[in-house]
Amino acid sequence: MTSEFVIIIVGALLLLIAIAGSIRLKNSNQSLASLNIRLVLGIIGVLMLIFGGYSYGLLNPQAQIERVDIGNKLILHHPIHQVKITSPVDGDSVQCRILTMGVYPKDVDQDIWVLVRPMNDRYYPQSDHTNTSYKRDGEWQVITRFGGDKGEVYDIIVYTTDAAASAFFSSTIQAWKDALSYPGLDLKEIPAGAVEVDRIRVALKENCRGVF
Repeated sequence: MTSEFVIIIVGALLLLIAIAGSIRLKNSNQSLASLNIRLVLGIIGVLMLIFGGYSYGLLNPQAQIERVDIGNKLILHHPIHQVKITSPVDGDSVQCRILTMGVYPKDVDQDIWVLVRPMNDRYYPQSDHTNTSYKRDGEWQVITRFGGDKGEVYDIIVYTTDAAASAFFSSTIQAWKDALSYPGLDLKEIPAGAVEVDRIRVALKENCRGVF
């Protein structure tokens, strides 16, 4: 239990004591506590509730709801024989945050990862809260984020991965988050268990530098 919660609980107890202190004794005009004591306890309780709630909010900020855009969509021809990006499409102009979507044959049981490659030739695994792309009923999707200048060109690359490669991408993302540094991967760092299955090229519709 954090100190902020302790402060909130103690404040609430003091406020309850102040309120309960106003209860009059049976067959008596006297209260359980004097007015001055109740006022002091009540004021302290309210102040502790305010301070505890404010401190908790500063130390535990609520996650911002992330708004993502959707690019143009590819016209599909069924049946699906390979893992493929359906949105955005090759040559699209995209916003800073987009939902990259695709399809996969039902017999594909590997994880699906999206990596973006700006022109610095570094590779950046993309993830939302699950790290791997969300897969269900032949469709997959993942939030994809860009951080370059307007007009900058990016490759969006899709990989299927075995368990070891998937764990490598997940641990890499966590390490970058912990260090607050996102240096990207060199091509030779991408594990052998990651197999490229599709690639498109897009350009940024707006300036995305410093957005994240």
